[in-house]
Amino acid sequence: MSATLPRPPATVATFAQLLSSTRRGARLARLLATTQLRAWDLSPDVTERAEQIVAELAANAALHGRVQGRDFRLALALDTATGLLRIAVTDAKGGQLPVVPTASAMDGETGRGLLMVGALADRWGTEPHPPGGKTVWAEVSHRSS
Repeated sequence: MSATLPRPPATVATFAQLLSSTRRGARLARLLATTQLRAWDLSPDVTERAEQIVAELAANAALHGRVQGRDFRLALALDTATGLLRIAVTDAKGGQLPVVPTASAMDGETGRGLLMVGALADRWGTEPHPPGGKTVWAEVSHRSS
């Protein structure tokens, strides 16, 4: 007979909101995320990193992922068992998934946002969101090292 050791229950807190695919919707995404992150009492470092990530992903959803009449979705999930905060922004425009720009593309006025996301997040990626959208996500560790 094998005994299983009791595990502390995993606590996952979530937040999700649909927002208009506009500049105003992107600003509101950042404000709502900031409010939620502060309510979860995360460290200032984690909160600041997450705010910047949300701002960039929401701006990209409003600018590059916009489909007339369709909203984008901001989702936050705080998992105390894994020590991760997951940020996900889903827009209605699938097709081409975002990629990190090359050094030669850095001379333009745009294109640096995903470099910033990569620098602030512990990891990030994209996934299709059927039937025609995509989700760009980022994870930030909220455990003390």
